[in-house]
Amino acid sequence: MFNSVILEVAIGIIFLYVLVSMICTALREGIETFTKTRAAYLERGIRELLHDREAQNIARSFFGHPMINSLYTSDYTPGENTQTPGLFDRGKNLPSYIPSKNFALALMDIAARGAQNNAVSSDPNATEMSVASIRANILNIQNIPVQRAMLTALDSAQGDLGRLQQNLEKWFDSSMDRVSGWYKRSTQWILFIIGLVLAVGLNINTIKIADYLFRNDDARKLIVTEAENASKDPAFAQRSYTEAKDELAALKLPIGWGNGVNPEGDDYKSGETWNGYLIYVFGWLLTALAATLGAPFWFDLLNKIMVIRGTVKPAEKSQEEGSEDRKSDKPNTVTIQMAGGNGVGNGNLAKPVAGNGAQPAPPEGAVTDAQSDIDNCVLETADITSDEDLPQAEGGISK
Repeated sequence: MFNSVILEVAIGIIFLYVLVSMICTALREGIETFTKTRAAYLERGIRELLHDREAQNIARSFFGHPMINSLYTSDYTPGENTQTPGLFDRGKNLPSYIPSKNFALALMDIAARGAQNNAVSSDPNATEMSVASIRANILNIQNIPVQRAMLTALDSAQGDLGRLQQNLEKWFDSSMDRVSGWYKRSTQWILFIIGLVLAVGLNINTIKIADYLFRNDDARKLIVTEAENASKDPAFAQRSYTEAKDELAALKLPIGWGNGVNPEGDDYKSGETWNGYLIYVFGWLLTALAATLGAPFWFDLLNKIMVIRGTVKPAEKSQEEGSEDRKSDKPNTVTIQMAGGNGVGNGNLAKPVAGNGAQPAPPEGAVTDAQSDIDNCVLETADITSDEDLPQAEGGISK
């Protein structure tokens, strides 16, 4: 069972990961704004979906269709990468998002009226888009795998143009799940790179910070208080880069290469506890790996740990209670006067009275004491030898 110190150290490290992940995510979004990698992955995924990796026919016609071309500026320029997309591929002016409805309508229109944007395809007397016209003019797609997929969607639609559109939208969405997987994996790699650069550049060493929090009560209480306040704010994980950076600086953790290793004259000495460069490497790698999971993950975990901390409190010691079958009521006692004859002497002794779970009353004339009901030792007066009848003691104190 974790004690309170270990639990508070864990809270501090998790809160640190929340802030680091927020900073790394903000930097990742800044890089994305410049490179537009999301658009590059989308364009590459559509070329894969339409079986036109070189963008020689249907892919070029698709991106040139007014339903798609209106989503971005300038003319369509195919991406250079025809294989697996790279981490920093540039999307240029391509769209970062295409609605599935636009995809289906564009593909249906190309099949019915052709790929060219000219006076014939845009004339009011042009072929009306219907299930029959799409089937009759499906060769306009000029791509055998896509034509086969379109015919499959036509057959399952059973003459319903709306169902055909839905079938094409589902086809597009299922393919975009794969593209989303590409982008998420690339994002995690980029976050790892950013996290590692940040960890080394600012010396954010998870192992050393955990040791520092374990040894420094004031710093540990400060970060736990900040974490508790943050957990009460549902929008904390969406704070900006500047806010996250200021929050991290306010914690006064052993971060940085200047005076961060031994802040404010505490007793923490980096060389006494963690020796060797491997501790730095492992500590930085832990920080970088934590950044790949993202701030929402760590913020959710922080809330769960806070709930556990609220329920685990030091138990107050209390007297143990015996089991019901061993517990008996204390017998009521009365005081009896002992006669002074027979050398017994005078005195008041507690005589137990039967009742309320007590032992039965002793025989008449028996000598009892205050604990007779416990040890069940009751003496008959007839068995007691008086002092006069005792033999004379022999011997004495040796000189």
